[in-house]
Amino acid sequence: MSLWFFSEEEKMLAESVKAFAQSELLPKIEHLDEIESFNAPAFKKLGNMGLLGITVPEEDGGAGMGAVAATIAMEEMAAVDASTTLSYLAHTILCVNQIGRNGSKEQKQKYLPKLISGEHIGGMGMSEPGSGSDALGMLTRAERQKDGTYKINGSKSWITNGPNGDIFYCYARTGATKKDVSTFIIEKGMEGFTTGKKFKKMGMRASPTGELWFTDVMVPGANRIGEENASVKAMMRNLDIERITIAGISLGSARNCIEVATQYCKERKQFDVPIGAFQQMQERLAEATAWYEACRALTYQAAKTWDMGLMQGKEASMMAAKAKLQAAQMATQVGLDAIQILGGYGYTREFPVERQMRDAKLIEIGAGTNEILRLIIARQMLGTDVADALMK
Repeated sequence: MSLWFFSEEEKMLAESVKAFAQSELLPKIEHLDEIESFNAPAFKKLGNMGLLGITVPEEDGGAGMGAVAATIAMEEMAAVDASTTLSYLAHTILCVNQIGRNGSKEQKQKYLPKLISGEHIGGMGMSEPGSGSDALGMLTRAERQKDGTYKINGSKSWITNGPNGDIFYCYARTGATKKDVSTFIIEKGMEGFTTGKKFKKMGMRASPTGELWFTDVMVPGANRIGEENASVKAMMRNLDIERITIAGISLGSARNCIEVATQYCKERKQFDVPIGAFQQMQERLAEATAWYEACRALTYQAAKTWDMGLMQGKEASMMAAKAKLQAAQMATQVGLDAIQILGGYGYTREFPVERQMRDAKLIEIGAGTNEILRLIIARQMLGTDVADALMK
């Protein structure tokens, strides 16, 4: 259902992405989830539809849309296949959007065409084996050489599209302090750069996740984005739009579970009546749909304020954190409730609810854990002096 502020273009986007998900994602997701394989043909078709550069300005080859549109795309695809949607987010928001927003004219001209067409798949390298929530605790280091190139050593972990990506938007330490962070565009095939192992996961199994390894990787100075030691602000701002749009994946997963559970309550009979006649079933459905609609309103409000530029800095971070925190928790619980409603069938792969629940759980961990998001919200509410008082 469209929200009141959706433009006609955004309403049309929702319909086209919904049709795409039904025709290109639905027939394959169960098999791809089972074998843990990526839907490469569908990803290429997203490029043909102009959706792989959804937030990039038209003059740079993108669709020129914003966070609301990107969140719509996430929700509609995730209502069928959250895995491919996660890979889509890593490509469009974590890589393409960042190059489009922060890259130089030359960098945009070199990298965006193939990323937006789907010829190349993108990802981002931020998390490391020892620094997930503590993003600025990264140990990967880039040392500038006399000729202006950078020698990078270190590793990244939990990287969506890591095993199959071509272009990575990566962060590395370039100075003495934790805030001395720079950004580099890393290309598959650079000497010393390898993608490590592919992780076997509980959920999001059709979205490849792996490691990035850097062993004396020589990166041209032209591949550095922005000034040296000046990437922290842009990194944090991209976390905000990531959290808003990934909340859209939670919305899609929950919506699918609610739809399946509702239909099951109408059709399944026990004691000669539909199970939807029992108050316990009605309570679960009512709570699920109310929580979903509340999270949907919060998420799209965050997306709209992002597009309008009404919030900046810590205010924007708190709004994004609220949307992602609530949507992620909601989707996992709605998935669990749907499994309970379907009983034995819910626990099997005869219905999509067990897959949607497995996929939903990831979003309580990635893009900022629930615990970190609560910390961001509380610090903004209380002020850092109060929030950090016990640590002094």
